[in-house]
Amino acid sequence: MPSVREQIALELITPSPRTYKQLKPFQFGENTFNDRVMREKLPKDVYKKLIKTIKAGEKLDLSIANSVAHAMKEWAISKGVTHFTHWFQPQTGLTAEKHDSFYEVESDGQIIERFKGDQLVQGEPDASSFPSGGMRATFEARGYTMWDPSSPAFIVEGPNGGGILCIPSVFISYNGEALDKKTPLLRSMDAINRSGLALLKLFGNKTATRVVPTVGTEQEYFLIDKRFFNLRPDLRVAGRTLLGAEPPKGQQLEDHYFGSIKERVLAFMQDAENELYRLGVPAKTRHNEVAPHQFEIAPIFAEMNIGADRNQLIMEVLKRVAARHGLALLLHEKPFKGVNGSGKHNNWSLTDSQGNNLLDPGKTPEENLQFLVFLVSVLKAVNDYGDLLRASIASAGNDHRLGANEAPPAIMSVFLGERLTEILDDIKAGKEIKRTEEFIIDLGISQLPSILRDNTDRNRTSPFAFTGNKFEFRAVGSSASISMPNIFLSAAVADSIDIIIKDIQKELEKGTEFKAAVLSVLRKFIIETERIRFEGNNYSKEWEEEAEKRGLPNIKRTGYALAALIDPKNVAMLERQKVFSRQELEARYHIKLEQYVKTLDIEADTICDMIQTKILPAAVEYQTRLAVAIKETHAVASVSNGLGLEILIDSLNKINATISELHQECQKLKALLNEGLTIKDIEKQARFFADRIVDQIEATRKPADQLETIIPDDLWPLPKYSEMLFML
Repeated sequence: MPSVREQIALELITPSPRTYKQLKPFQFGENTFNDRVMREKLPKDVYKKLIKTIKAGEKLDLSIANSVAHAMKEWAISKGVTHFTHWFQPQTGLTAEKHDSFYEVESDGQIIERFKGDQLVQGEPDASSFPSGGMRATFEARGYTMWDPSSPAFIVEGPNGGGILCIPSVFISYNGEALDKKTPLLRSMDAINRSGLALLKLFGNKTATRVVPTVGTEQEYFLIDKRFFNLRPDLRVAGRTLLGAEPPKGQQLEDHYFGSIKERVLAFMQDAENELYRLGVPAKTRHNEVAPHQFEIAPIFAEMNIGADRNQLIMEVLKRVAARHGLALLLHEKPFKGVNGSGKHNNWSLTDSQGNNLLDPGKTPEENLQFLVFLVSVLKAVNDYGDLLRASIASAGNDHRLGANEAPPAIMSVFLGERLTEILDDIKAGKEIKRTEEFIIDLGISQLPSILRDNTDRNRTSPFAFTGNKFEFRAVGSSASISMPNIFLSAAVADSIDIIIKDIQKELEKGTEFKAAVLSVLRKFIIETERIRFEGNNYSKEWEEEAEKRGLPNIKRTGYALAALIDPKNVAMLERQKVFSRQELEARYHIKLEQYVKTLDIEADTICDMIQTKILPAAVEYQTRLAVAIKETHAVASVSNGLGLEILIDSLNKINATISELHQECQKLKALLNEGLTIKDIEKQARFFADRIVDQIEATRKPADQLETIIPDDLWPLPKYSEMLFML
């Protein structure tokens, strides 16, 4: 009788006809309390005041809260909604929500649907049950969620009809400390707005009222059949395969990337995009990624706060819709050994209130000079706070991906491309800046047009690359919130702008002409930041050696990388920019260390449990099968030269040795885990786990994976890579 996994494989090879539901027509953003709905539902004066808060960043006028709450409730109820929630992003990296009904009981016992302004503006979840890094004691339960009007409320439909009105919110403690990711994100946007406007004003722009960081996030993920997922305890618990031999075919033929999308996957994508469109998330791109069963979705750029909210929504919707299609969505950075890991390329840029991209070279010398100041500010930010950017993308999962064939190393460097490098080198040398020429590529084929070549090629090995009018931060992990990388990047750029402005003003006070003053300051910082500019192959060993000579850190494991969160220079900058307090940073440091240790603890326990309950029983059963075969073969007198017996004995010896090695490595892992868990200091504990547990998990895996290649297929208890990655 075939095993469960063999039955699944058989069904997937010869699937029964599938029926896919007809997607119902929709209006983009129909489940979002967006500008169109607000214009229609709100009184004109209320609408204008709310738009000033959303578009101009003005403080919310609380006098309009009741009107907005009433309109929001009426709109939601008209769509069958019965509950509302303050949707927030605690330090778990996920989203959180507590549902409250609109129903209230009047004094006469009548039920009425009510939603007041104070309910819209503020909620009160239990703050002691979320990670706080010591800012909240167990008995200090009070915390507040507060409405963020800059991100539109939305409706998530329930499985049995009705739905939930989700109100994007910040989450703070009773004393006002940020317990979430949104609060510091909004603060960092305020910082870059202050600094950016000051720089524009220096260049004579008195009409811009706001400078806004924008992001576009490319989200990578894997899909496998849900039944295979259910048979893998490691995927269910740890999110990645802790065991699994690499299959003969992986991604070496490079035949998956941008390939034709399978029907089952396309049905899932269409369903997910339909939900996202209704939520006002403009999903733009979908395609096959490099590894088998790996895919990507990317939305259109948005303001940084909205972009962060949308990325959380994308992950939630993809996971929910995948389950509906009998699929499991894997967001771990390295769910399968030996093939592409998953990240999310965080494309970051700056725009002003007039719609100008401030990282786009201008058409006049003044605009080009302004662009160069913003560009060099980013270089200075990466140069001065590269360790902080490394900490922002640190996790146990991302450690497996960074430096592999599809991800940049843990060294923070910047790629600018040939043309920009030439311009900066000319400024450094004091030469006249050459005018940028359009570069036309003529393909020499009459049927095809000439095309405009970008001023820079792309460098997919760089962790931080300039790609035309934006910077692409490629090192962010696929399961992570994009908030922390963008918080630190935006704050560091704001700080760099402030320093450059001060230096320019000093030059002007000396009587230096404006252009000469700007170029003089740029020259200083171009020289200072030269060490982090690299145009070559970031994957190469040569770059690691060169980076070490330049004094660039290469911190490969999270247990060490997180120390940047409490480095005095980083704390001073973030306090200076009013993004984090020292206490908030120390809290996040402890939270991230605890999450790292707990993740590795779970992985170690899971792999040992799988070995004990699944791998060793299968190995012993095969061992017994071989012993019986040897005994029976030995008893057959007609065996000619004993060759068959010799092969059986050799196989038995091999499996005996591998079982023994597996048992020993598993015992070592358990002993190390027990030792690590006795360490009380969380920093020392995290570094012990980084130094000892990570490598021992890999050492324990090795003989288990070897057994997979020895034990007959009918005895192996786990779905194999060749099944999970090639059957949908």
